[in-house]
Amino acid sequence: MGDIHGNYRALVQCLDKVQFDFTSDTLIQLGDIADGYNEVYECVELLLKIENLIAIRGNHDEWFNEFIQTGIHPDNWEQGGKSTAYSYLKLIGKEDSIMRAGNGYISELNPADIPERHQLFFRRQHLYYIDDDNNCFVHAGFNRHLAFKGQPAETYYWDRSLWSQALSFEAFNRNNQPGNRFQMETPFNEIFIGHTSTINWDTDKPMKAANIYNIDTGAGHGHRLTIMDVASKKYWQSDLIHELYEVIPEN
Repeated sequence: MGDIHGNYRALVQCLDKVQFDFTSDTLIQLGDIADGYNEVYECVELLLKIENLIAIRGNHDEWFNEFIQTGIHPDNWEQGGKSTAYSYLKLIGKEDSIMRAGNGYISELNPADIPERHQLFFRRQHLYYIDDDNNCFVHAGFNRHLAFKGQPAETYYWDRSLWSQALSFEAFNRNNQPGNRFQMETPFNEIFIGHTSTINWDTDKPMKAANIYNIDTGAGHGHRLTIMDVASKKYWQSDLIHELYEVIPEN
């Protein structure tokens, strides 16, 4: 599943469409549950009910985790973070206690207001996951010229170079020998990423370049949430987010 960004209604739709079994099925969620729309709390509550959940850390999740650990949000609740704060402020009846301050926001939310099970959830997210078929699942990407394991943590949830290089490789190979292989120091069968929304290429469908599948289809920007079957590549999508929610959040 791609980037959720607080879209609880879209999350429910996707799980319903695939008739997801919360006991026997496995969900690999590619990160960025936080920030965007204002139902982050509800999203985490639902995900915690999945027995076989592999939750990957996204950069927005890391911002929220840093707030939980330090009491300071490193992005001043910008880029959709205001909605995350609002989601948890609702729990303590202080949804009106957030205000604009300079380029960011000030709120009365404290780390102690976050339920402990949610604190643990964000603290224990994986930087990546490699399955038994040597498929790699990571939020953003990695440096393909270095050994995969042991790269700086932020590389896995920030670095877009893998996707941009795969797109360049794909474009080059359209006019050259199709048998060329996208080289990397640590080879994988297939790689699944989010982070870089496909709406940048005017589509809210998943994209493929080389052996990389990008399934961030713009849920944080009013488009769609996507869930894909790893083996078949069949995918299902939510309705347009801007039809599920009246307001597109500030990003």
